[in-house]
Amino acid sequence: MTAYFIAFRDKMHDAARYAAYAQKAMPTIASIPGARVIVGNGALTPIEGEAPDGVVIIEFPDAAAAKAWYDSPAYQAVVGDRLAVTEGRSVIVEGFG
Repeated sequence: MTAYFIAFRDKMHDAARYAAYAQKAMPTIASIPGARVIVGNGALTPIEGEAPDGVVIIEFPDAAAAKAWYDSPAYQAVVGDRLAVTEGRSVIVEGFG
C-alpha cells in the first residue's frame, strides 16, 4: 500500500542551509525504487487552522520503504542539517489500498 512521508515545517531559521540540505537529500530519495517527491514547499492556501511555513510530501511504495529511507545511513547523514535549521514535525501515513 502506498505510503507518504509528510514533513510540516513551522519555522525556517536558515534558508541557505535548508537549500543545501535539500540538494543532499534528493539523491537519497532517488535511491529508493518508486519514491518520488510530490510536494516540495509549494504555495499554501490555509483552509482550517494555521498553515505551516512549508510542506514536503514524498510518495513511497509502502510504509516499510518510507521508514527504510528515513532510517537509511544516507538520509541519516543529512537529516540533521534540516533539523538544525527548521522547526516542525513529520509523519509516515499509509494511503488507500
